[in-house]
Amino acid sequence: MSTITASLGTDRVRWLRPTLTVLVAAAVAVAAPFYFAPFQVFQLTMVLVYAVALSGLNLLTGFGGQISLGHGAFFAAGAYTAAVMLDRYETGHLATLPVAAAGCFLLGLGFGVPALRLRGLYLALVTLSFAVFLPPLLKRLEPVTGGSMGLTVNKLQPPAWSGLAEDQWMYFVVLAVTAVALLLARNLLRSRVGRALLAVRDNESAAEVMGVRLALHKTLAFAWSAMFAGVAGCLYTWVIGFVSPDSFSFVLSITLLAGLVVGGLGSLSGPLLGAAFVMYVPSVSQDVSEAAPGVVFGLLIITVMFVAPTGLAGLPARVLGAVARRPPRTTAALDRTPEAESAPDAEPESPALSGPSETHTPADPAVVDAEPVGAPPRTEKE
Repeated sequence: MSTITASLGTDRVRWLRPTLTVLVAAAVAVAAPFYFAPFQVFQLTMVLVYAVALSGLNLLTGFGGQISLGHGAFFAAGAYTAAVMLDRYETGHLATLPVAAAGCFLLGLGFGVPALRLRGLYLALVTLSFAVFLPPLLKRLEPVTGGSMGLTVNKLQPPAWSGLAEDQWMYFVVLAVTAVALLLARNLLRSRVGRALLAVRDNESAAEVMGVRLALHKTLAFAWSAMFAGVAGCLYTWVIGFVSPDSFSFVLSITLLAGLVVGGLGSLSGPLLGAAFVMYVPSVSQDVSEAAPGVVFGLLIITVMFVAPTGLAGLPARVLGAVARRPPRTTAALDRTPEAESAPDAEPESPALSGPSETHTPADPAVVDAEPVGAPPRTEKE
């Protein structure tokens, strides 16, 4: 009975910390737009948008083990899908979200076919080519995409009953979509599909022997990743209200991948930390050096990677591990005070003599055989 009680207590403690963390994070997220200026609320909204995109990239690269440098292209596809629907067909904002998600899912499903025969740098180059040729293609499709001038659409307006400003309402809508996306990514990773992705990432040959269908799961990894990127692109159109081909260059794909690596590959909190890095570090670099912000940005990435090789998400565990491996101080060092260290060394005390000396010296045979003074002479019999 005591074993069962102890097990239940351990389970409660194990679930208590993540539950409290989620509740505190939710309370802070809900209260944030009421304590910050409109521009700061806009920045927080963009952090959530990038977090959705990085969650999809984390599925593909962090858990699937496939490097992609074309994630910005799927982001652009979702953004333009929403912009074209709002500008050309005058649909509602909420109607554009499922269409962008489904369209990018199918696009990723088709683009995942080359991933079946490629891996490593070859796959990265193929995905990078997709991010390179998409902006010029968008410029050529001027009747639909607006060409180099882009498209300007109306932002999502708050309803009258909410009593919120435009930036606050947009923040809460994006926060709700981000929460659903992160929950979906978490449940997906804990399902059979997620376990198969981990097996493929660790060892493809062993995963195939265990019955994992490599072709199916690699293609699905691209599809899920593209879907999350499409949702993020749709949210981007809602928040910015403007899209142009120059906003989705291949630099966006590289920045997203760098943000995920800095945040932490293969961790659920890595996309949020990486999104904050993508949003705030470029602006900080611009403030530090207007002439060469890219240099400052690169140095910051190198510094973070040197301090936290596993990303910001793994930094607390790294610090705790370093503290745990630190050797404890000895008792003598703890008992030694500054007064004792400054005092002159005392002479060692001589042992107390309670009787004859206990120091043993070698016996002299002459002394042993000598007779005491006044003793009668020993006879030959004695």
